[in-house]
Amino acid sequence: MKVRRSRKNRKAKQVFTYECSITGEPYKIARKVENSDELVSVNSYYELHPEDDDRPPIVKKMLGLDSKTES
Repeated sequence: MKVRRSRKNRKAKQVFTYECSITGEPYKIARKVENSDELVSVNSYYELHPEDDDRPPIVKKMLGLDSKTES
């Protein structure tokens, strides 16, 4: 049996806003980090490590990336 909390007793989710150290793109995370200078966005990570890019071709096409030139 689940116990429902009243609205008064629920914890509010705290959202932290950080900025990508490479592109300057702002994004939000649900937890606090100690070294925000080391954070990079997903797109920046894949630019730094193209061999780890395992996104499907349809996603790359939606993002405007040419999958033929990355090979």
